[in-house]
Amino acid sequence: MKTLLGLGMILSAICVAPPVRAEEDASGCKDHPLFNRMPGYRINSCETKLFDAREFPASGALIADNKPVKAEVVEGVQTYIVYDAPGESKHASGLQIQRNYQNAVKAAGGVVIAEYGAEDSGKQLNDDTWGAGDRATVLKLSNGGKEIWARVHPYNGGGGYALYIGEREAMTQDIVANKLLEKINKEGTISLYINFDTGKATIKADSFAQLDQVVAALKNASTLKLEISGHTDSVGAAESNLALSDSRAKSVMKYLTDKGIVASRLSAKGYGQVNPVADNRSDEGRAKNRRVELTKK
Repeated sequence: MKTLLGLGMILSAICVAPPVRAEEDASGCKDHPLFNRMPGYRINSCETKLFDAREFPASGALIADNKPVKAEVVEGVQTYIVYDAPGESKHASGLQIQRNYQNAVKAAGGVVIAEYGAEDSGKQLNDDTWGAGDRATVLKLSNGGKEIWARVHPYNGGGGYALYIGEREAMTQDIVANKLLEKINKEGTISLYINFDTGKATIKADSFAQLDQVVAALKNASTLKLEISGHTDSVGAAESNLALSDSRAKSVMKYLTDKGIVASRLSAKGYGQVNPVADNRSDEGRAKNRRVELTKK
């Protein structure tokens, strides 16, 4: 069996079947830059979101209702592509599709996180939760400093397959200094989604740009004073969440003062999980609740 056409420029193109003509693909759709398609397949449909959250199974072990023991939430660019073999042409088997993607990712230094069997295997992933497919595999690799997760679901015996790709990255802060200042003056408060080390108050480097915009706003409005409040989701003990939120608020304050903002203009306090802005029962809701708020004093 031949290995899937390369990941970007990592692997060489060794498949000999002619590519499907671009006009046969669904309008506006194209292959993901990291993954070529199986030879002879076209894109039936696609969707890309520049920032969203998607769950990926993180274990091959299944529990009740054929759901994975654990899942990983990946925030960042999300891509969904459905391929099919047009007409009555011969096509790859579901197993062949699965192995091609696994081999390509492993050749690029990635790993196979999980593998699920065909419909009659007793080890099939739950279709209603994780998408259609008579097989499935979950893969992970690093590329360009990003952590990439992928799910591949062949269906109809390999007549088609769905590809889900999540690229973990921090959300781009769309509010720059002047808009940030305008929002605070108008609404009195603003939420920032600062990335910290897990369970700690150490600010990750990918959040420095957001905080630099706060510094710029404070320097442009020399009389503005802010309370920095830390908030968490409801996972874990309330007492621990309170302490963590307080430490994180103080870390943000220290970042601002280290950048030249006078400490008397700022205060920091943690509120833990008591002031949610979204439903803690969903991953998306918990992500929104893990925030730092700036409130005008």
